[in-house]
Amino acid sequence: MDNTTTIVIAVDGSPTSLQAVRRGMALVQNGLRAHIALVHVQEPASLLELATQDADAIAEAATAAGEHLMAPATALLDEAGLTYSTEVVLGDPGTVLLDMAESLGACMLIVGARGMGAIRRAFIGSVSQAVLNRATLPVLVVKDQEEDEATQCALDNTDVS
Repeated sequence: MDNTTTIVIAVDGSPTSLQAVRRGMALVQNGLRAHIALVHVQEPASLLELATQDADAIAEAATAAGEHLMAPATALLDEAGLTYSTEVVLGDPGTVLLDMAESLGACMLIVGARGMGAIRRAFIGSVSQAVLNRATLPVLVVKDQEEDEATQCALDNTDVS
């Protein structure tokens, strides 16, 4: 019987999302029997875009953009020799990430947090905050840190506070 579970990692192409990937990799490399599922969520097209352009072309462009943004994350996993899957989905990021985690039977969701200030977050929202508010599974929020510090933490399995 296979006891492997799934970790969903949100990837948006930012340095912080790559740090989230490194954290997920470290968990697996340190013994967690888990499959890594990278998920990128593209915001849906606006009504104006849908009214003036071909919907299929918009969806194809969004998928291609998502795959492009995931390329650095997949390169990290390829280099480490870890197996993974990728999903590019259209929708509200917080909702889609939680739905994907549920549909994949994930044991954990890992998201990056860019450290937006309270005023900016109030106006544009925060994916990590939305996920935390509605999650029914454990969520690891990886805060922005220096790349060397994140890499060292992933390599030696220490906690960076």
